[in-house]
Amino acid sequence: MTPSDFFSALWNSYTQITPQAQRIQQLFESHGETVLNDHVAFRTFNNSPISLEKLEPQLEAIGYKAYGAFIFESKHLKARCYKHKTDADSPKIFLSELLVEELPPHCQDIIGKFIAQIPADAVQSPAVFWAGKLWQTPTEADYLALAEHSEYAAWLSTMGLQANHFTVSINHLKKYPTIEAVNQMLIDEGYALNQVGGLVKGTPQSFLEQSSTMADKVDYTFADGKQKTIPSCFYEFARRHFMADGNLFDSFIEGNADKIFDSTNTK
Repeated sequence: MTPSDFFSALWNSYTQITPQAQRIQQLFESHGETVLNDHVAFRTFNNSPISLEKLEPQLEAIGYKAYGAFIFESKHLKARCYKHKTDADSPKIFLSELLVEELPPHCQDIIGKFIAQIPADAVQSPAVFWAGKLWQTPTEADYLALAEHSEYAAWLSTMGLQANHFTVSINHLKKYPTIEAVNQMLIDEGYALNQVGGLVKGTPQSFLEQSSTMADKVDYTFADGKQKTIPSCFYEFARRHFMADGNLFDSFIEGNADKIFDSTNTK
């Protein structure tokens, strides 16, 4: 599978439950912009058949290599980022996993039930990244119990393994060259943006500025028949800046990403 095929299939899956991303992309294009993807992000469970360690070889199979590691203590996560070995224009990948053992015992038990249902050989090809939920639909009670301690865990229990967000590269826009201009256009169009820590996460001095919409909502039927409107996925926007050595910053910043995670908050 080529990276182009990978991201194309991923986008088709992602926009099925994130229609705002398709609309926003078309909005940019209506202004004459060409939208390029800066990076895509995924969420998963550690110590499982779809752990970061098990998934990484599939990224390597399409030409990617790891180049950064991150810890998010308050959210009980660790993450790695990846870039293509030879194609600098290929989108970066951000893969995070939940450190399940750090959650309360009753949450560990709930997640343990999901993990037990994942086939041991679930990871066979890069297509696993849009496999979705590899376990039975949770009950509303389990979902709410997870949400109390980890929005990330609650989201993952219902959405499974798929693109959590794509990211517009502001560096490649012409009419909207700043993150402030992008945000204002989205606000004018009625989109709700993530305001945790401010509309813009990061600064030019830290070489990375990011913002995001709040996740689309879907009507979800739980295993017990109860229905609830819950977050699906969101769309991000990133502007990278040049460092003192003349190179464009190509990694991620924990403080920014920590707040971007909140784009799937239910509250």
